[in-house]
Amino acid sequence: MSIDKEVSRRRTFAIISHPDAGKTTLTEKLLLFAGAIHIAGSVKSRKASRYATSDWMEIEKQRGISVASSVMQMEYADCVINLLDTPGHRDFSEDTYRVLTAVDAALMVIDAANGIEPQTLRLLQVCRAQNTPVITFINKMDREVREPTDLVDEIERTLGMPVVPCTWPVGMGKQFKGVFDLRANRMRVFTAGEDRVREEDEIIEGIDNPEIAARFGDTFTHARAEMELVQGVSPEYDRETFLAGKQTPLFFGSAINNFGVREVLDAVVDFASPPRPHKAQQREVKPEEPKFSGVVFKIQANMDPGHRDRVAFIRICSGRFERTMRLKNCRTGKFFRPSSVVSFLSQRREQVEDAYAGDIIGIPNHGVLQLGDTLTEGEDLQFTGLPFFAPELFQTVEVADPLRTKQLKTGLAQLGEEGAIQVFKPVAGSLLLLGAVGQLQFEVVAHRLKHEYGCEARMSPARYVAARWVTCEDERELQRFIDANAHRVAHDAVGAPTFLAANAIEIDVAQEQWPKIKFHALREHAGLIFHSNAAVG
Repeated sequence: MSIDKEVSRRRTFAIISHPDAGKTTLTEKLLLFAGAIHIAGSVKSRKASRYATSDWMEIEKQRGISVASSVMQMEYADCVINLLDTPGHRDFSEDTYRVLTAVDAALMVIDAANGIEPQTLRLLQVCRAQNTPVITFINKMDREVREPTDLVDEIERTLGMPVVPCTWPVGMGKQFKGVFDLRANRMRVFTAGEDRVREEDEIIEGIDNPEIAARFGDTFTHARAEMELVQGVSPEYDRETFLAGKQTPLFFGSAINNFGVREVLDAVVDFASPPRPHKAQQREVKPEEPKFSGVVFKIQANMDPGHRDRVAFIRICSGRFERTMRLKNCRTGKFFRPSSVVSFLSQRREQVEDAYAGDIIGIPNHGVLQLGDTLTEGEDLQFTGLPFFAPELFQTVEVADPLRTKQLKTGLAQLGEEGAIQVFKPVAGSLLLLGAVGQLQFEVVAHRLKHEYGCEARMSPARYVAARWVTCEDERELQRFIDANAHRVAHDAVGAPTFLAANAIEIDVAQEQWPKIKFHALREHAGLIFHSNAAVG
C-alpha cells in the first residue's frame, strides 16, 4: 500500500478531561469496542486484580489515578487509531500539553453532573492555541445529572465554541432509556453492562417510529422536544470549521456501561482528520512526504522495571519508518540504527517492522534521545511547539542512605529526562533542586525513586517560588550574570541556566539590573527555543 493510502488510514487523538470525569474508563471502552482488549479493567475497584489498561504504573494502580500519559494503537473500521490517554490531574499538565502537540484531534470528556471544570477548560485552551479539533463526549448519563440543554449552553458560553449535537440522551439516571443518533436517525436502547461488548444492541429506526413513543412515553416526548430545539439553533456540522477547532461535535453516553461509546469511536474515524502537516523551524513538513521524520514528545523510564529501560515515544510526522533504518538525531548530528522499535498497548509492546506518519512508535534507548529531539533520514529539521513550563514549586532532595547516592542521581537523571520532574543543579551548593507544577509530582517522584531505583529520598521545601530560564546574545554578559547571581542560578536537565527567585519582585529587580538578559517562563525543547514572559502571560 502506498504512503498516501497508509497515511489516510491514520487517526491520532488524545483523550482529555478533568479528573474523575471518566476519561480512563472511556479509554478502556474504546479499546474494548475496537477489539484491542476483550475484558475491560475495573477502573474503580483498585483492590481487584484487574486495572485499566492505560494505568500501568504501580502508583496508578494503588491510587486509581493516571499520572503518566499512555499510548494505545488499534485497528477499527479499516483505520489505524493511535489513542493517547492523558493525566487529568493538573499537577501533570506538562505531560498532557506535550502529548497534545503529538495528536491531530482531541476527545474531551465532560462529567454530566459537573459540566465544564477547571482542568477541562485549561486543556481546551491548549487545544485551541494549537487549532486542535475537539470532539466532546458528555459522560455518566446513567446518573442523576444536569439537563442536557443546560450543558450545551454552558459548553458554548464557556468555550466560546458552537456545539453540533450528534446524539441526544433520552432520559437520565434511573429514567435513562438510551441515546438517539441524530445523524443516523435511530435510537440505541440503553442496557446496563460493564466489562464486555454485547453481541447486539437494540436499535429502533426513525424518530417518528411509533414504537419509540409507545415504549418510552413522556421521557421520549421530552427528549424529542429538546432535540428539535437544539437542532433548530445549532449550526450544521462543517468539516473545515471543525478541523479549524471552531466547532465541536457532541455525543452523550455512559462509558462505564459501554453506552454511547460506539458512536464516539465512529466519530473519531469519520470526523478526525488524517495526519496534518507539522511545522519545523526550517519549513512545513507534510505527512505524505516519502522521507521519514519524527519528533520525541515523551520519554518514559522503567516501563519494564526488570530491565531499567527508557523508551522514547516518537510521533512520526512524515513518510514511512522501517526497522533498522538509519536515523539522524538533528540535535546531536549523529546517526544511529534502532534495532528494537515497538508499538504500544499501554505497557504491552509489539515489535514494529514499519510505521507511517501519524503513528506513535517507541525506541528503547539509554539517554541518547531527549524530549523534543527531531529524527530524520538526514535532513536538518527541528520541529517546534514542545513546551517546558517554569516550575512553581521547589524542593531540595538528598538521599536518606549515603550508600544509595548513585541510585538517587541515576533516578533523578532519568526522571528529569522523561519530564516527570524538573531537576536543577545549583551553581553554588551541593543539594539538587526539584521543580514541579504541582505537589503531587513530588510524591510520585519519591514513590518511583523508592520502588524503581531502590533509594529513599528526603525532600524539603526550598525557598524559591518562581524560575525563569535566562539567555543573552552576548555569552560573556550571560556568564557575568551567572557569576553575580551564583546563589540563585541553577542548570536544568539540558544545561540551560535558570534564575531562581524567592518572590516575584526578585525577577523584576534582576530584569532592571540586567537589561541585556532575557528571562523566559517557557522553553520548547532541548534545542532551547525560548519564549519571553510576555509571550506566555
